[in-house]
Amino acid sequence: MIFEHLTVGALQTNCYLLGDKKSRRAAVIDPGAEGIRISNKLGELGLDLVAILCTHAHFDHILAAWTLKRQSGGHIYISSKDRPTLLQVIFGLAPRFSPEIRPVSPSDVDHDLAEGDKLMLGEITVEVIETPGHTPGHVAFYLREQGMLFSGDLIFSGSIGRTDFMGGSHEDLMDSVRTKIFILPGDTAIFPGHGNSTSVGREKSQNPFFLLNNR
Repeated sequence: MIFEHLTVGALQTNCYLLGDKKSRRAAVIDPGAEGIRISNKLGELGLDLVAILCTHAHFDHILAAWTLKRQSGGHIYISSKDRPTLLQVIFGLAPRFSPEIRPVSPSDVDHDLAEGDKLMLGEITVEVIETPGHTPGHVAFYLREQGMLFSGDLIFSGSIGRTDFMGGSHEDLMDSVRTKIFILPGDTAIFPGHGNSTSVGREKSQNPFFLLNNR
């Protein structure tokens, strides 16, 4: 598998490129800004973009999706439960951070994502896990065979995502982590939406938000 990590935008969002070496089919996870830079990287790697996968609809994770689609093709995927989030105030703040903002409506998304969906990139299987809490329709992307989880703003190294935005729920987020993420093998690598990578085992044993709540 071809795997590239780019940090993009004013909020330093982690954007990930996944590519199948044989078919050259690729996906981009959370193109939060710098769509042309992401597109250029795909070109350098000789990859054919087929899917633009968004963990949730906050602007710093989806802002460059349409620029990327115009430049490199591919369909935009997001949970149907997060389509309304595109219209929230948090998304409207985007012009302060990037010139790529354009009017967006829920109909500008190509495909909905739901629990159990599987997207094929040649020999790579991307599984969709619904993980509400940061937003109602937040999802994570799991590559079971490779032992990789892309967690968006659900869980970070030593921390968790914010839940004080409209539609956020601390209880739902904690439940998502416990019932959807901590059941995965401990050596599963977690690639979050911001900051450093970590692992399921490390967060299960060391993340203070869960240690405090387990006392």
